[in-house]
Amino acid sequence: MTTAVVVDDDIDTVDVFCDYLKMKDVVVLGRGHNGKEAVSLYQTHKPDIVFLDLMMPEYDGFYALENIRRANPDSKIVVITADLRDETTKRLNMLKPTEIFIKPYDLDKIAKLLERLGN
Repeated sequence: MTTAVVVDDDIDTVDVFCDYLKMKDVVVLGRGHNGKEAVSLYQTHKPDIVFLDLMMPEYDGFYALENIRRANPDSKIVVITADLRDETTKRLNMLKPTEIFIKPYDLDKIAKLLERLGN
């Protein structure tokens, strides 16, 4: 059974996404709303996958991506973002998330990713 943590500053987005993951038999171990919470949830729960928004107040997704990767270079982190700026792309290329989805995301692509990652 696959486990996940979902982090996005939009509470409704987190709720809807978590409901979708439950339908796909993914156990959501934690929900967060900024990068610092993402790191804490990862350290506490050690999920199989982290679904992570980039643009969040205070601590952003880059903060989470860097710190989770530092703790576990093999962690599976799926970035979900609407930010398509060159600067963002360059930073993501350096940090190498497992997958990048552009908002609004395609649920079929999420389902295929879950299959690929072993759910």
